[in-house]
Amino acid sequence: MKPSRALMYGGITLAMIFWALSFIGYKLAYRYFGPMALIFFRLVIASLFLFLLIRLLRLNEPIRRADWGRFLLLSLFEPLLYFLGESYGMTMVSSTTGAVIVSTIPLITPLAAWLLLGEKVSWLKVGGIIISFIGVCLVLIEPGFRVTAPVLGIGLMFLAVFSTIGYSVMIVKLTATYRPTTIILMQSLIGSFYFLPIFILTDLPETLAMSFSWGALLPLLFLGLFPSTLSFIFFTNAIREIGITRANIFTNFIPVFTAIFSFFILHESFTVTKTIGIPVVLAGLMIAQLKLRKKSI
Repeated sequence: MKPSRALMYGGITLAMIFWALSFIGYKLAYRYFGPMALIFFRLVIASLFLFLLIRLLRLNEPIRRADWGRFLLLSLFEPLLYFLGESYGMTMVSSTTGAVIVSTIPLITPLAAWLLLGEKVSWLKVGGIIISFIGVCLVLIEPGFRVTAPVLGIGLMFLAVFSTIGYSVMIVKLTATYRPTTIILMQSLIGSFYFLPIFILTDLPETLAMSFSWGALLPLLFLGLFPSTLSFIFFTNAIREIGITRANIFTNFIPVFTAIFSFFILHESFTVTKTIGIPVVLAGLMIAQLKLRKKSI
């Protein structure tokens, strides 16, 4: 494997780790912030960090007038619709339930890529997706097979899923022209303006009344710097290298990492099915990444 390709795979794996930790970070941050306050400050932190990074590394790129509409639509899907769904959804469902809903992205993305972008989907890739999702179900299965989450919470999480698919389709067109840092900076800046009036109308009074502490700032800083910034940079770079279908398959890692972190941080049980499910997820992921001469759908 070429060093650049190895770095890309390492980067997207780190992105999944940060996104998995974000489900735990939500629960910690919600002790202090409302959903819209959390997202607004998260985007502001991400914008400031990326602006300084781009200036420091001299990675400035001018935005073409013809691409402004694409950036506005990109930011509408994510962060606006995605975070509206995820933020309010995570107040109603557990971190594990949220992670398994997000893990359905790789099942829906190939169809969207085939219909909207003409991207070929091989039978090998489809098989890897199915195997990986079976592993996800093993990781998240609970005795009794009961669904205890409210329907509204599940629906909001699926709003985040479909927003991610729309985001992935839009970002493919932008990665051919702009660096990942430029794309993520623009989506964070535009997203901040999208969320500003929502934040003012919803969580501003409570935010002004709260007393800030390290307990409040640390999860906010983590969410702003890692899941909102570095994860998106790594993920965008992977989309440019291997396409949206193969990149989105990595989201099956999210519930696996969430289960592991929940065991160590939240002291949740680690069942036999979880132990079996993790290697199944990895096997499906590796199968989907293979490049063999197979007929495509």
